[in-house]
Amino acid sequence: MKIVLLSDTSKNELLVNFCIAYKQILARHELLSPINTARLIKEATSLQPVVFSTDTANIYSQLASIALYNEIDALIYLRDPSLPSSESQQRLFQACDTNTIPFATNTATAEILVLAISRGDLDWRELIRT
Repeated sequence: MKIVLLSDTSKNELLVNFCIAYKQILARHELLSPINTARLIKEATSLQPVVFSTDTANIYSQLASIALYNEIDALIYLRDPSLPSSESQQRLFQACDTNTIPFATNTATAEILVLAISRGDLDWRELIRT
């Protein structure tokens, strides 16, 4: 499965801790992250996320495009609820909803999502991508 991992700056440490906790599950999947997030994850866990663009506005547009083409299977985006959502973030969420790509925006739903992936509950996503 292709899993996107990203977070708002204030949630980077939380995402890294999440990756540490679920390293065994995440290691069995293809991970994608922005360069700074990928670096933090690599340093803390030795997981090797594929890196994509660093321009914040471009990240969401790039991910929305990938999601519209059904090229990812799950999105974990730990958001800071005190920050407003941008238009490009909304396009990303809409693209996920359009293609039934599960996404989590907090640690509780991220945990449920990762455990579902581990159990094989989302294996049907791979059939959609092929």
